[in-house]
Amino acid sequence: MAASETSMEITRPVAAPQTAEAAIPMALLELELSLDRFSGDKNDFDGFVRTVAKDVGGEFLFALPASGLVDDCLSIAVLRLGADGDKPPAILFVCLDADGSTVRAEQPGERTAGLKNFAEAFVGVLERI
Repeated sequence: MAASETSMEITRPVAAPQTAEAAIPMALLELELSLDRFSGDKNDFDGFVRTVAKDVGGEFLFALPASGLVDDCLSIAVLRLGADGDKPPAILFVCLDADGSTVRAEQPGERTAGLKNFAEAFVGVLERI
């Protein structure tokens, strides 16, 4: 190769394979975008979350008072997303903020690990019925 000649290799990005960890943030993003439609009526929280869960292909499992499990939260709705096909389902929470006018989605963490385990056991019981 002469000094004036250069060699250039063209590389193309390859899409990363979808894993369970990648599927959870994607499901969370889709859920968060859908939650933007919340009217701000805390009396409609359960019905709204049921509708959103159905719209994003998930399941509304149950809702309960937050009781200090999540900061700045009045009520928690528990959803299961991605329960179809070969990817494992994810448990996600929709939290009604303490002011009762806004909602947000959260992944289970250390403080809510017990609630996640309860939700998984709840699903297990329903599947056996």
